[in-house]
Amino acid sequence: MTSFGTTDIVKNNIMSTFKVQGQIYHRAGSLLPLDSDYKFLQIYFLGTFNEQVDQRCWLSRITHRAIVSEMQDFFDQHNALVTLFRTALERMPADNFAVVIRPDKTPNGQHERRYNAPTIDEVAIVIVGEQFHPRDLVLHRRNGNVVRIPETHRSYDALQYPIIFWQGEYGYHFNIKMLKPQTQEEDPKKVSSMNYYAYRLMIREGAFNRILKCRLLFHQYIVDMYAKIESERLLYVRLNQKELRSEEYIHLRDIVATDGNLRTLGKMVLLPATFTGSPRHMHEYAQNALTYVRSYGRPDLFITFTCNPTWDEIQELLLPRQSSSDRHDIVARVFKQKLKSLMNFIVNHRTFGEIRCWMYSIEWQKRGLPHAHILIWFMEKITPDTIDEIISTEIPDSNIDLELFEIVRKNMIHGPCGIINNSYPCMKDGKCTKRYPRDLNNNTITGEDGYPKYRRRSIHDGGESTIIRMNNCEVEIDNRWIVPYSPLLLKTFKAHINVEYCNSVKSIKYICKYVNKGSDMAVFGIGAATEAHDEIKQYESGRYISSNEAVWRILAFPIHERHPTVIHLAVHLENGQRVYFTMQNVRERALAPPQTTFTAFFSSCSSDLFARSLLYSEVPKYYTWNKSTKKFKRRLQGKPVPGYSNLRSSDA
Repeated sequence: MTSFGTTDIVKNNIMSTFKVQGQIYHRAGSLLPLDSDYKFLQIYFLGTFNEQVDQRCWLSRITHRAIVSEMQDFFDQHNALVTLFRTALERMPADNFAVVIRPDKTPNGQHERRYNAPTIDEVAIVIVGEQFHPRDLVLHRRNGNVVRIPETHRSYDALQYPIIFWQGEYGYHFNIKMLKPQTQEEDPKKVSSMNYYAYRLMIREGAFNRILKCRLLFHQYIVDMYAKIESERLLYVRLNQKELRSEEYIHLRDIVATDGNLRTLGKMVLLPATFTGSPRHMHEYAQNALTYVRSYGRPDLFITFTCNPTWDEIQELLLPRQSSSDRHDIVARVFKQKLKSLMNFIVNHRTFGEIRCWMYSIEWQKRGLPHAHILIWFMEKITPDTIDEIISTEIPDSNIDLELFEIVRKNMIHGPCGIINNSYPCMKDGKCTKRYPRDLNNNTITGEDGYPKYRRRSIHDGGESTIIRMNNCEVEIDNRWIVPYSPLLLKTFKAHINVEYCNSVKSIKYICKYVNKGSDMAVFGIGAATEAHDEIKQYESGRYISSNEAVWRILAFPIHERHPTVIHLAVHLENGQRVYFTMQNVRERALAPPQTTFTAFFSSCSSDLFARSLLYSEVPKYYTWNKSTKKFKRRLQGKPVPGYSNLRSSDA
């Protein structure tokens, strides 16, 4: 019934996805067109039933007339929005009237949580020119304009997805109240858009969820709804930080003391590090990784764990005639549990040794499947002579370990690319960007570029080979095409798991930034200096949203995890700490400098002899930061510190 506006990205991925760039918006025109060009909702008011079917088939040439006719008849009988608009059109006395549907009004006696269909009593017929609420849906009888439907309008979902919401039932709006599980009484707390759509994606025994059976339409729906969730958050950031500004305390104090122009003071704060996926958020996590490097040296292992859509746990949950590409919700849930099991296997079971620290980040890129980039630091560093005990780049002997042979053959062969397959995604200017095929070596050699040259024996030196089919041809593959892997991890998790040994400090900064670079963003040029720098608008325009990432984010799964905790310590000159203020409280904030971790450290040094013996960066190991009192407090949990009866330490 409405048009879907965005920039869609179509890629032939291994896993079918729906991906868009920038903002998503729904638009609707007047109920009747100015000419004879009927589109979307207007088709319901075109002549006879057969004329409506003809128009739909003309607009979409690949549709089958019989199917279109059956669906149109179904909506005529059952969709409340179709009935509502037809009745409203009949009640309009002239073209200078419009139909208005309120964004979140609910009929008397109806519960906010119910998926009610709208009734004609909830629709207002008003004269054009009257004042409307910003979130009202206003459709004119006849004009050439289109209106954008607010994301938080209760009919937003049903107007765009009538096949899913065939009765025209309401979607999310601001006034849905939560219910107490025990008593089913209303809670003052309202349901967030994320909670609402996570609820709609759940699988419940004995309940039919038609959303999960819509395949490509399901992909578009979840991208659309996640864009709505994120737009709501961005709007909150914009509205709540519209007046919020920041400045160094010393400048704030001086301009207040001299009665200067407060309007020229400070700069706006937009899209903070607390907004997941923002540039500041990603930069912060990259700095956290470098903090581990500063404290513990280079990481030992760099692991890339990619979801396997053929896992039994995924296949067993699919409905009849579904594939894993139809159910990104199942893929997300299973991969999250598999990743949790992998980290437990490595960290808690100490599979390769005692772990000092770790971190990972989730991504969705070219292949469409979720994958995790993991960095591992061991208590005892891996030595070059033990690399082959953990990592292999060779085809296993099928006579010795047939299971591992089949897993490697299925998951760990790169390409092949090059002359064999010049269209492979890794190819650029006729060369493989991943540097395959690699050189053959009888022994592992630690290189200077960050990764060693692993042992890859030729067939003449005892190496194995296998035959695969590609482009209707048989291709012989030897060890030059094998992606580094851990035999133990591969047999345990049966997926593509690339395991690399981090050899050189030269590549550490690149790896730490790569692990935390986030999902794809569009690249922008630099505009004129006079243009207002709108970080929120730039983020919205540049983001890419894919259906598999949208499900992950709707279900509130984390995209970053790390251990131990990284404490952010402030560093500034005297009275140079950053102050956040509005025009209403600016004079109050100028009275005294705020306490920071830096100033609190000096206060602790004056009263605590042990604190005086520490470097500033060492304080979080022995003290916790109380945000309310703005003071450091000795840790009560952790390892006892020799010589101090009431002092504990941690890995923070």
